[in-house]
Amino acid sequence: MSERLSVLRRIALTLVRHAFRALPPARSEWGQAMSRELDHIESDWRALRWSVGCVVASYTERGHERPKSLGAVARKPSAFLPMAMSLAAFTIVLVSIGIFGVVHETDEGATAHIWQLLMAGQMPVLAFFIVKWLPRAPRQTLLILAFQIGAALAAMAPVYYLKL
Repeated sequence: MSERLSVLRRIALTLVRHAFRALPPARSEWGQAMSRELDHIESDWRALRWSVGCVVASYTERGHERPKSLGAVARKPSAFLPMAMSLAAFTIVLVSIGIFGVVHETDEGATAHIWQLLMAGQMPVLAFFIVKWLPRAPRQTLLILAFQIGAALAAMAPVYYLKL
């Protein structure tokens, strides 16, 4: 390899350094091995492909880190969004009851449709949350899932008991 690095080689070197910084601390040896491997690749194009693979691998590895606390999982949008949607549905029912009273109509109004959209709309988010986080953090996921179910039941309670 010449003294002056080609543009492709400099890009490859920058990408491998980025991949090294993106790795979890427990994988620092792996990052050093990636950096040393780049020195042994002769073709600049192959070095660039190698470095892109290193970035993808480091991001993948970083994504598989296990969260250590309940708060780390609870801050994920897929964890709190279903609870927020249930709270919104509950609030809409209470506001409607506060304004119009308990009205039994043959045709569902806008409040009922919004409630249904909020309750049904959280199902895909809930499924994503379960699929993504249950294998990574089962205890935290099950606890948050219990909160999500409780919030959904709270939103359903006035509809059920008042037969709305």
